[in-house]
Amino acid sequence: MAEQPFDEARDATRRTRLANERTYLAWWRTGLTSLAVSFGAGRLLPELSKGSTWPYEVIGILFAVVGVAFIVQGYLRQRRIDDALDQGRYAPLEGKVALVFAAAGGALGVATIVLVVVHP
Repeated sequence: MAEQPFDEARDATRRTRLANERTYLAWWRTGLTSLAVSFGAGRLLPELSKGSTWPYEVIGILFAVVGVAFIVQGYLRQRRIDDALDQGRYAPLEGKVALVFAAAGGALGVATIVLVVVHP
């Protein structure tokens, strides 16, 4: 059986699809981490608190919402990139999506700092 010639374009597409799979899993890991943080903030920390528990619960819920959003966005992004590859296009991450996640992360970070500093 004769060896087929190396097809650089096909190999590049294959590597790009594999990178897309790894990125999809990274979205999942980030989402699952946010869900774990939500459990810790919303369920475990209130048990250690001497004051009211609602601030921790609110932060926990918001981390859970962000975690679910990461998982959903990861799927949508993976599909978008696969479709673009099928058509020979590039699919950049939308600026609005990046801004929403940056704003949510920043807001949750500040809220967590305030909760740790202010709440007993």
